[in-house]
Amino acid sequence: MSAGRGPQECAWAVAQLSRRLDADAARQGLTTHRLETVPGDRNGTYQSVLVRISGQGAGTFIDSWTGTLCWQAPSPYRASAGRKNWYVIARPCQVDVPHTPFAEADVVIVGCRTGGPGGQHRNKASTAVRATHRPSGIVVVVDTERQFSQNRRLALELIRQRIADNDSSAGRAVTTARWRIHDELVRGNPTRVERPDTGSGSGPTASG
Repeated sequence: MSAGRGPQECAWAVAQLSRRLDADAARQGLTTHRLETVPGDRNGTYQSVLVRISGQGAGTFIDSWTGTLCWQAPSPYRASAGRKNWYVIARPCQVDVPHTPFAEADVVIVGCRTGGPGGQHRNKASTAVRATHRPSGIVVVVDTERQFSQNRRLALELIRQRIADNDSSAGRAVTTARWRIHDELVRGNPTRVERPDTGSGSGPTASG
C-alpha cells in the first residue's frame, strides 16, 4: 500500500487504511504481518506499508483491497484544504525470491577436449570439464588447469557463483517491481472508499 507521490495527507491515509485493513482481516479470521514500513514526513504516517496476509480466503480478501483506495476525511494538517479524498494504491506483489538450491548431485560433469594453447598433454587428454547444473540449465566449460580434478573443482565453484548471481538479480528485480507500484497511483474512481468511525467499505464505490 503506497501513498505514491501524493501530499502528506496521502501518507496519513496509508496509516489509516492499513489499520482498517488489519481490522477487516481480523474479522475474517485472517492474519496480517507488516514486513516493511516506510515512514512519512509526519509522525505516525507511512509512505508505504508492505503487509503479508495469510489464512483461508486470503486471495479473495486481497482482491477486495486491491486498486486505488480512498480515505475520505478532512485533512488533519490543513484546515483550509477543501479536498477530503486522499488516494493511495494497493497492489499484491512478490516478496520472497525462491532460493536456488545447489547440490553436486545435480551437476552433470563430463570430460572434454578443447583447442588452443596448453601443451600436448592438454590436447591429448580430456582434462577440460563441461558441467551442467540440471535444475537451472547453467552450463560452464573450464579448461584453465592441466588436471581434470582441478577443472572440475573450478567448474563447481563457477556454477555456485552463477546461481548466487542469478538469485541476486531476481531479488533486485522483485524489489524494483515492488517500488514501481509507487508510480501506479491513479486518483479518482477508487475501488474502495473508507471513512473514519465506520465499518469497512462495501465493495467498489465511486468517489465524488
